[in-house]
Amino acid sequence: MPGTMSRADLRAELKDSLHDAASVLADPADFDRCLAVAAEDLGRLMPRTLASTLTLVAGQAEYAAPADFLRFKMALWGASTPVQPWDKCYPGRLPDVSDAAGLLILSPAPTAMQIALLGASYRFFYFAGYAVADAAAQTTVPEHSRSLLLLRAQAEACRELALRNVSKPVTMRDAVGSQPRNGTPSALYQMLLAEFETRVGR
Repeated sequence: MPGTMSRADLRAELKDSLHDAASVLADPADFDRCLAVAAEDLGRLMPRTLASTLTLVAGQAEYAAPADFLRFKMALWGASTPVQPWDKCYPGRLPDVSDAAGLLILSPAPTAMQIALLGASYRFFYFAGYAVADAAAQTTVPEHSRSLLLLRAQAEACRELALRNVSKPVTMRDAVGSQPRNGTPSALYQMLLAEFETRVGR
């Protein structure tokens, strides 16, 4: 029976699914690394959409992005303002948003007039990644994506085995408990990664 979505339970399930290959990835940090890569890839292919708010400062272009930020989606700030370009209170061109090194960059920087008209609270949507945490409540991968996470983690484990020049064939079981799989780590990596991407719908 699957446990919770805590790091320890997911690690144990991943280790069990790797069978004899798990003896090579003996350090718990090895399994945790595979789970972290799996969560990152899951976020790349099927990210969450979350909302956040910045407090704008006139003339300031750079703001810290949320910790789980992957990509900017859309701004809500000024989106519902009915002001037209010919109106005296037209705020002018609203900033475009780019991101770099954990920062959101608004270009051009918001002006004092824009903040006075539209407010200092810049609300926006963004694409967020996933994380596996020690506490199940802090793991952001949903329970219904558990098998996808473990499948991608299995693929990453095979990649690590291939990089360590493990030539002995290994036996693995599917993350959801179907038929055993036999093959070399590099071949299994390609097969499992292809299955993962197919199931995600890439």
